[in-house]
Amino acid sequence: MKIGIVIASNDAETCWNALRYGNFALGQGDEVKVFFMGKGVEYQNIGTDKFNTVEQAENFAKSGGKIYACGSCIKLRNQGGTEMCPINTMQDMYNIVKESDKVVTF
Repeated sequence: MKIGIVIASNDAETCWNALRYGNFALGQGDEVKVFFMGKGVEYQNIGTDKFNTVEQAENFAKSGGKIYACGSCIKLRNQGGTEMCPINTMQDMYNIVKESDKVVTF
C-alpha cells in the first residue's frame, strides 16, 4: 500500500507519533511519504528527550521513507532546506495525495 502522511503540527508528541506511525508502516512493507507543512516544518527544532522527532525522522529515512517539506512554509520561518527537511512544492504534496492509497494527517 502507498501511504501519504501530512504533518502540520509543531507539537513534539504529535510529530513523534506521526513519524513513528510512518516507521511502523514501512516495517509492514508499505511505501510511505511524509510531507511537512505549516508548523510541521519546525519538527527538527521541537524534539525532546521523550519525543525525539529527529531520531524518528532519521529512522524513517534510513528505512526507505521519503521526506518532503513545503518550501513556502520553510521560507516563512527563515529556515533553509536540509536533507531531513527539503524544500518542495504544493505540486509535490498534490502528487503524494494523488498517488497514495491512504492519506493520514497530523
